[in-house]
Amino acid sequence: MDFDGARMRYLKAGTGPPLVLLHGLFGYSFSWRYTIPALAPYATVYVPDMLGAGFSDRPQIDHCMRATALRVLKFLERLGISSFNLLGTSRGGAVAMCAAAECVSGNAALKVENLILVAPVNPYSAHGRWIALFFATSIGSACFRWTVDTLPSLFPFFHARLYASREKIPSGSLEGYRAPLAKPGLVNHALSIVKTWGADLAELESLLPKLSAIPTLIMWGMKDPAVYCSSMEPLARYFPNAEKVVFQGIGHLPYEECPEEFNRALISFLTRDRGAGMKV
Repeated sequence: MDFDGARMRYLKAGTGPPLVLLHGLFGYSFSWRYTIPALAPYATVYVPDMLGAGFSDRPQIDHCMRATALRVLKFLERLGISSFNLLGTSRGGAVAMCAAAECVSGNAALKVENLILVAPVNPYSAHGRWIALFFATSIGSACFRWTVDTLPSLFPFFHARLYASREKIPSGSLEGYRAPLAKPGLVNHALSIVKTWGADLAELESLLPKLSAIPTLIMWGMKDPAVYCSSMEPLARYFPNAEKVVFQGIGHLPYEECPEEFNRALISFLTRDRGAGMKV
């Protein structure tokens, strides 16, 4: 799909109600390789590589949370979709919440039927706040640029840290996530995201009260080293009727570390109103 001259790649599979899957920072559609085939019998799944990520173009545009959320909604409008389910993980979870808030307050033509948040970036993860403040400084920005510049050599280390243990890293995972690093522009894309991280968290906190009426599923790995599971309950205060699932012994990527359990919980949530006894 073309966005003002920049091409955004996306995958589509399955039949049924629309479901959009949003990846996290340094993720892309590859993140959902175990989720797409499991969900395809129950939903029409749309899986974008957001601009700047994966194999999409890397234009020099605004990549703050709200700008990214508005592109997600524009993507859906161009597809002719007005009602949809929305799932976001990590930074994609923050984008998903922002997009949902936009639908509630500013875009009556679009409706989020169900919201699924998988270890979403949020204002209540303790280390997330100081990281945001640090990266907003010139020193922090320089450190982040050095890290990303040297990412090809450091990538195995950072990649492995997202999992609860090395034994839970699926075969081919490292190679799959490393593949888009060869496409130029990743440094500027990542920097543009972290530079607005603090402001994005503050904006997200102001948007959360708008989301209480949306049916929500929140899923987390108990040993998540990136977005602490301890932030689940403070976040869940804004979703009084949310279903919550915690995966014991799992890190930041439950859709890879325990895909069968993850998919079972997700399908159960999405099909809960279609009659008891549906085989999952």
